[in-house]
Amino acid sequence: MAHRSTLVAVAATQLAAQAAGHVVALRRRRTFDVPFMTGRPEDLVRDWLWFGTAYSAPPYLLGPQAWAVLRLLRGPDDRARWVLRWLGTGLTLGYLSERWVRVRVRPGGSDPVETPVVVAGWGCALGMAVLTRRG
Repeated sequence: MAHRSTLVAVAATQLAAQAAGHVVALRRRRTFDVPFMTGRPEDLVRDWLWFGTAYSAPPYLLGPQAWAVLRLLRGPDDRARWVLRWLGTGLTLGYLSERWVRVRVRPGGSDPVETPVVVAGWGCALGMAVLTRRG
């Protein structure tokens, strides 16, 4: 089992990457774009509430993540670890499904602003999924 402070740091960094991703997505009009649905730039704010943006999850996923981080700051908490495990797994798959994420990590698709946000968010989501496994 991973050390709690490492998990807290990774999950908090992932939340920060989500916040940065939200700002970048709003400024650059990057709507969600997954294989089965695509948002429209004029509906970006509304769509974020339900589907997220290209670089950030919707608020109903960020709230439980913030809750779990705060619980783990207070001490060991199996329920908070469980929440972070499922969120980390879901976010890892979510990043993979986003077209703009795949563009930014592809050779030749790098962007000095978007790529670091994507790599930090995706990497920390994967870290959350892995660090919360029992072993």
